Amino acid sequence: MVAVTAGLPEERPQHVPADLNALEPAIWPRTSGRADGAVTIGGIDVRDLAKEFGTPLYVIDEEDFRSRCREYRSAFHDGEVHYAAKAFLCREVARWIDQEGLGLDVCSAGELAVALSVGFPPERITMHGNNKSLAELERAVQVGVGHIVVDSYEEIARLGFLADKHGVRPKVMIRVTVGVEAHTHEFIATAHDDQKFGLSLSSGAAAEAVRRILALPQLELVGLHSHIGSQITDTGGFEVAARRLARLLVEIKEEHDVVLPELDLGGGYGIPYVVGDESLDVKVIADSLREIVTKVCESAGLPVPRLTVEPGRSIAGVSGVTLYEAGTVKDVEGLRTYVSVDGGMSDNIRTALYGAEYTAVLASRVSQAAPMLSRLVGKHCESGDMVVRDLYLPGDLAPGDLIAVAGTGAYCRSLANNYNYLPKPAVVAVSNGQARVIIRRETEDDLLRGQL
Repeated sequence: MVAVTAGLPEERPQHVPADLNALEPAIWPRTSGRADGAVTIGGIDVRDLAKEFGTPLYVIDEEDFRSRCREYRSAFHDGEVHYAAKAFLCREVARWIDQEGLGLDVCSAGELAVALSVGFPPERITMHGNNKSLAELERAVQVGVGHIVVDSYEEIARLGFLADKHGVRPKVMIRVTVGVEAHTHEFIATAHDDQKFGLSLSSGAAAEAVRRILALPQLELVGLHSHIGSQITDTGGFEVAARRLARLLVEIKEEHDVVLPELDLGGGYGIPYVVGDESLDVKVIADSLREIVTKVCESAGLPVPRLTVEPGRSIAGVSGVTLYEAGTVKDVEGLRTYVSVDGGMSDNIRTALYGAEYTAVLASRVSQAAPMLSRLVGKHCESGDMVVRDLYLPGDLAPGDLIAVAGTGAYCRSLANNYNYLPKPAVVAVSNGQARVIIRRETEDDLLRGQL
């Protein structure tokens, strides 16, 4: 095994963890711990989960998930909280969201279908998307979703046509790109002008969208929407966006004598993935946004609009853990040890896609062995198939050991794929010592279905 030495390449971890067996509370689900040496989640030993349900396995701590829903509802008690379905959605999660009293954001006909299949109230659903098809818009109009967030001039025209056709007056919001350069990866920053989402504030496109919607009596313009990006832990960007949107509300009142009652400030709140990452306090976010919008609107003589936020990752992310079984353990002398697991970029493509970082531990036992510099990799035919690029694992790690990767509740199952024809893992919800499958593991029959 590789010894821990000075002068390691820059991409390697800067510090060896004081305790390789520890579970940092901010990173792991709230019910996680260790018992008899093994990691437990929801009161269940991960060895039992692996034995019953196999690996790779997505494990969702139901109480953790629900408790974060309740925290958002409490913090935004005078507004609305809509869960961003893209983070992770299935029928059971839609039921949890409904039971906890949150709304739901969807951005495709498929996500809408999942919600409707469990009787989620359509009036608490918001439809997003930069390129909604006519069929998707028509379905949204027909079922009576609460809001449609328009993203282009073409969409305004399509909605006007569909509203006439079905004799309804849908509530719409305008997605505004507010020109905020969020401190996040290029691929998940969404509020600067040079990207596909929304209508630019600085160019006047957003103001023109307001004019076009107000010219169509079959559409009801109720507010503005903004989303500055994802995995953001600096509240400054949200504050700038809130100020700019509030000023646009003032301009709309001055030009059209129209007061819009709603303001949706989106989501994108980050979570800690590794030790040292910041955690955002939901109450602090709520109080800050509320104060900014209140000040701007009151100074302009406008009533304060009803605020909506759209958390996804910050509800689902920490509640999820992925379990793998270690296979090949390959020492590359003088560099690091490659620990291969039975999944990889098919169940978690985020590391390959935009360099995501994760925390992982030996989960089936504790170890007092010296730390070894490792790279946790998958079994796919790609050199970039990494789950965790650089981490320290115990030097006695061996094939058959279970490894748990924290913070995988958001965007891992949602982005899962069948590269190399690997079936997607099952998703198991755990709570109070009970486990149940909420998405079953794919089979070879599933992989072949649809092929002629």
